[in-house]
Amino acid sequence: MENNETVVQSPGLMGGITGLAKNLFGLVVSRVELAALELTEVRNHLIELVAIFAMAVLATWFALAYGTATIVALAWDEMGWKILLVMFVVFLVITGILVARGLSMLKQGKLAFPETMKELRNDRDMLM
Repeated sequence: MENNETVVQSPGLMGGITGLAKNLFGLVVSRVELAALELTEVRNHLIELVAIFAMAVLATWFALAYGTATIVALAWDEMGWKILLVMFVVFLVITGILVARGLSMLKQGKLAFPETMKELRNDRDMLM
């Protein structure tokens, strides 16, 4: 009489460590792939932010050069040095608006890695 039962053996310590290492490696690879995908998106937003900043600087310089020269020349006889103070305030407001626009882009999280950070938090919570 033969015994047809199959004996299932546990993989042992080395088998368990090998399986854990494979799973950990797969997890790391998937997180790196996700980070690479988000990095391309962040790069595009960073290019947009740099372009907006460059245009803001260029616009500020042109406005400062031409506008100030024209207004000061036209108003100097009547206002004297006070026209320079008025021009300073005007350009200060313009600069504030442009800086606020750049900061709002940063606060919207367009330069962050939201999905990667979420997955890393999930991994941390699972391990702890």
